[in-house]
Amino acid sequence: MTDRIAAFLVLLLLAGCGALPPVDDDPTSGPAPATSATVDLDGTDTPEEFAKDIKSAQAVAEQYWKQVFDQMGETFQPVRELIPYEREGEVACGSDPLPLNNAAYCSRGDFIAYDVNWAFGVFRQIGDAFLFYLLGHEYAHGIQARLGINKEFTIQQELQADCMAGAYIGDEARGGALELAKGDTEELASGLESVGDAPGQPWFAEGSHGSAQQRINAFANGYNNSLKSCDL
Repeated sequence: MTDRIAAFLVLLLLAGCGALPPVDDDPTSGPAPATSATVDLDGTDTPEEFAKDIKSAQAVAEQYWKQVFDQMGETFQPVRELIPYEREGEVACGSDPLPLNNAAYCSRGDFIAYDVNWAFGVFRQIGDAFLFYLLGHEYAHGIQARLGINKEFTIQQELQADCMAGAYIGDEARGGALELAKGDTEELASGLESVGDAPGQPWFAEGSHGSAQQRINAFANGYNNSLKSCDL
């Protein structure tokens, strides 16, 4: 993986107090090492590279969760479809149209949909890592649906998905399916948008995802400690 994904992981923690440690070579905390070829995200920021990286992120997520389900003795069923859209309301989850500048997992149709223009813009601004985080978070919601996890408050559901996304990236790096490399992060700092709720957002309100610090901590817990820290 290029310095851009390492930069993203570091930048996620800039608003917090810690930093992710280097990835070690011990795969025992997560699924077994991947058998497919290692994904190297070093590339351009063209639409063609964007489409390729979306497919790679999907493939690695499916590979990861299949390994997890195999270890549990369960049958894994991939999320049915990834759907890009360009206009508000072009895709709906049940009767709810999806807005622009958004990505979501829809349990009613078992699909992940994303505003392709927004995702491509952030991909060009931040890099490949954005797509792996985005896909990892939404795929985690699909896994929650498969496991029957339905927490009382939205924020609990979202922070668990952040933790699961962190475990997915950290475990696949330790297993060799993703390559991590350190690089300079300063030039990317201005391109990182807030991942947390606006100040003053009640944690118990419908739609709350957690403060920036809460989301950073959840992601880092999964990244460092695998799924055992995600309350599955």
